[in-house]
Amino acid sequence: MVRLIDSYTETSEVVMPDATNNLGRALGGWVLHRMDLGGVVAARRFARSQVVTASIERVDFHAPIDLGDIAVLTAYVYDTGETSMQVRVDVTAERPSEGVERETASSHLTFVAIDGEESVQPVPELTVETDEERRLREAAMDAESSPVP
Repeated sequence: MVRLIDSYTETSEVVMPDATNNLGRALGGWVLHRMDLGGVVAARRFARSQVVTASIERVDFHAPIDLGDIAVLTAYVYDTGETSMQVRVDVTAERPSEGVERETASSHLTFVAIDGEESVQPVPELTVETDEERRLREAAMDAESSPVP
């Protein structure tokens, strides 16, 4: 058994000019790439093996991330199957100079664990022990079942 919090990851990155469009906002593909990488980290920590992306259910872009903002990505495994893991990924933008932080993107990704031969392998059972883990799992499941905005 592996705890939800064992999969939790957070990364931060300043949005630079090469990651922006002609409006000075982060490219959607740049954001998606980082979401997939964050999901991989969470899934690998959980499965304790290599993983591959099986699907990205949908990505909701809530607000732009501007040039110079700090993009903060969080990801964690919140549900499992026999060989797959559901990972919640959220991206926020911070502008410390103005004290501003806002939600910018969110998604649910599915990863499959693989062994050294690249064959599918079982994943550990997910355990949720603390109030914080329960809050994270419930938030992910609520968001997963919500209709498209």
